[in-house]
Amino acid sequence: MAEHHTTAPAELGASMDYAEHEKTYAGFSIVIKWSTIALAALMIAMAFGFFVGGFFSATIVFILVCVAAWFVL
Repeated sequence: MAEHHTTAPAELGASMDYAEHEKTYAGFSIVIKWSTIALAALMIAMAFGFFVGGFFSATIVFILVCVAAWFVL
């Protein structure tokens, strides 16, 4: 009826691939960090474009904020 497997699911104590977990977490952290930076830069650029300049000046501000974050981090 039921097949007997020599490996068990992780909940039952099977060995885990911790190196792969660490790589996945590191990649996820990088994506979250840069997504947050890009969204903050976008909001800053939108406010700058609305109050001070137009589309092109806001685009330049967005690029400058992203480049500044690249050097800071």
